[in-house]
Amino acid sequence: MSIFVNKETKLLVQGITGREGQFHTRQCVEYGTQVVAGVTPGKAGQKMDDVPVFNTVKDAVSATGANCSMIFVPPPFAADAIMEAVDAEIELIVAITEGIPVMDMMKVKNFMAGKNSRLIGPNCPGIITPGECKIGIMPGPIHQPGGPIGVVSRSGTLTYEVVHQLTGKGIGQTTCIGIGGDPVNGTNFIDCLSAFQDDPDTKGIVMVGEIGGTAEEEAADFIAANVNKPVVGFIAGLTAPPGRRMGHAGAIVSGGSGTAQGKIEAMKAGGIHVCENLGQLGDICAQVF
Repeated sequence: MSIFVNKETKLLVQGITGREGQFHTRQCVEYGTQVVAGVTPGKAGQKMDDVPVFNTVKDAVSATGANCSMIFVPPPFAADAIMEAVDAEIELIVAITEGIPVMDMMKVKNFMAGKNSRLIGPNCPGIITPGECKIGIMPGPIHQPGGPIGVVSRSGTLTYEVVHQLTGKGIGQTTCIGIGGDPVNGTNFIDCLSAFQDDPDTKGIVMVGEIGGTAEEEAADFIAANVNKPVVGFIAGLTAPPGRRMGHAGAIVSGGSGTAQGKIEAMKAGGIHVCENLGQLGDICAQVF
């Protein structure tokens, strides 16, 4: 099994006619993802390769039965694109776009309250169930299908590094999710951990966090109380100076909160096997799993 996406997922791409949208849509199609539609206002009736383009998400859903959206819309318009997908009752929305203003995302969170749509991102690499469905910008070939490990990470590139090390050890993955590093996002660690806990094919979990915020501490508490599968954790940003944003908008240590050391201690207290040297993560996973 897997979580959130599988070979039955029908994907539409908002912003499909842009350069990035075209490139990554083709990558998803090549991987085997069912890409059934694209959406670019004013370009209905066109095609991107064999994918029909519609003016609105509702038109695309009505014509194709799409239940998932991948968003490659520029930052000033991305929040509206997310809300349009929610309004069309898309089940899963994967927002790749980086640089969406925080106030725009606050409006999105408010708009999504009580709705049935799930948002992954923004500013994320997406989600992949190896061998079945890739929605995002991650490199498909490094993932190994049919394995027992779920991966959830705030960092895109660290997700790839973790997956590459797992695959190098012959450890396959059920689903890998990059939740994004912005201060306001959709799906969080606890959402993913809960889904992995409920998935019978996921036997262990890798969680990659970073400095800033309290998401990792909250996840550690959740794991201690609710997760009976082994978890390996890593925190990026151990040497980051306080007050300086490191890469992601949410990766900033302010006051006494959000430090790497505090997160590592919380993870250890939650029973997580903490890796403090990224280069050794594959070896630790081979031992734990």
